[in-house]
Amino acid sequence: MNTLTEKLKQLSAAEEFLEFFGVPYEQSVVNVSRLHILKRFYQYMRQERGLDGLDEIEIFKQLRSHMAQAYDDFVHSNAAQEKVFKVFQDAEHKSVSLDSLRNTLPAKV
Repeated sequence: MNTLTEKLKQLSAAEEFLEFFGVPYEQSVVNVSRLHILKRFYQYMRQERGLDGLDEIEIFKQLRSHMAQAYDDFVHSNAAQEKVFKVFQDAEHKSVSLDSLRNTLPAKV
């Protein structure tokens, strides 16, 4: 018999996780944010405490809730706002002006 953990190990694509947990989704959202959704799901799972005492059905419900929340985060926001990955965290408060970009171009001959 496959345990929940074994079943989760077989999943890789965001769509597979969403379908496994029965979370309805728009393909256009997943196309843009698939890695961000999975990373956020993983972050939510890591924050979860108290799963040890639960049976697989209750664990499934908790993880389904985290998957739904991870997906929902990117329905109502975007990668730059959510800052799931380090590149977005590092980019915070950094902006580049058009003039500074123009200054990097070679001079016209």
